[in-house]
Amino acid sequence: MIKIIKIVSVLIFFTTSLYGNTDEKLYKKIDLFGEVLDKIKKEYVDDVDQSEMLDSAINGALQSLDPYSSYMGPELFKEIETDTKGEFGGLGIEVGMEAGVIKVISPIDDTPASKAGIKAGDYIVQIDGQQVQGKSLVEAVKMMRGPVGSKIKLTIRRKGEKKAIEKNIIREIIQIKSVEAKILKKNIAYLRLKSFNSNSSRQLIKEINNFETKDKPVSYILDLRNNPGGLLTQAINVTDFFLDDGEILSTKGRRTIENRRFFAKKGDRVKGKPLIVLINRGSASASEIVAGALQDHKRAIVLGENTYGKGSVQSVIPLSDGGGIRLTVSKYYLPSGKSISEVGVAPDIKIEESGEEFSINTSTDNQLNYAIKLLSG
Repeated sequence: MIKIIKIVSVLIFFTTSLYGNTDEKLYKKIDLFGEVLDKIKKEYVDDVDQSEMLDSAINGALQSLDPYSSYMGPELFKEIETDTKGEFGGLGIEVGMEAGVIKVISPIDDTPASKAGIKAGDYIVQIDGQQVQGKSLVEAVKMMRGPVGSKIKLTIRRKGEKKAIEKNIIREIIQIKSVEAKILKKNIAYLRLKSFNSNSSRQLIKEINNFETKDKPVSYILDLRNNPGGLLTQAINVTDFFLDDGEILSTKGRRTIENRRFFAKKGDRVKGKPLIVLINRGSASASEIVAGALQDHKRAIVLGENTYGKGSVQSVIPLSDGGGIRLTVSKYYLPSGKSISEVGVAPDIKIEESGEEFSINTSTDNQLNYAIKLLSG
């Protein structure tokens, strides 16, 4: 009962803070919430853990905002904050929430998920036989973690497939080599960026400098496919390498501190050489910033498929009970003023992946092959 009173007090405080003098209709809704809880306690057929039910109510309120906002109770929040490197294995996928189930944003290259054939856009409906519906994103991610070498069974739904697909995967420590670089035929420099971690831009500029000093390529391909994003600062740095000036992006939120604009510094590090950026449905967040900004400045031809459409910034905010919330606090806007959220970046040249045999950076990679053909004249 104490927790119910606390929740109702929080609701009153929230609505008062948000609207000043609380609207009478909102007070009635709060009363209704208390009435429903009382009915459940007295009349529901089975005993109910009221604490869990209230956690679900809080989480439901946050998830109604967008797929990326969620609640973490004290125990879960502590786990998320704790560095468990080396203790737990993962699958190598970036996920979001959509329609109450987990949607794969992107499988990361050379990880258990990508090797098992998980694809961007897949919906995870069961984890080890347990329904995902009704669980928060953070809870589902926790279910997918486990000891290195342990097995996990994912049941997925895929667009175009009538039956559910089961994938048995063995968890591994996920170690991502952020940058892959090589010279292709016709002296085309190929740069594949797999994530935007704290070292990505430093690794990328090292490879660019090596190319410019030794190989002197005539053109570049920047491959952002299946790159789920990462640090905003890294996206800005990477974009800056290919621009001579101009705005890279802006962020806008309710608080003044969230309203910022970011500009390129003088000096295109590849000296204006022709550039193609490869994208697909697994390109999200920071990847979309880079592709969208270079497209807006007409600095690159963007080729592939429409990107995921995650154009928002989340903050993790601690709460007084030891838990926390992940809350969307601002959105990204491209130099043109366009928001990436839910619409993504559309390619200048649309090339769909060529069927089940398709694999990035192999002979079956029709998108990369088309880019090479374009740059070869």
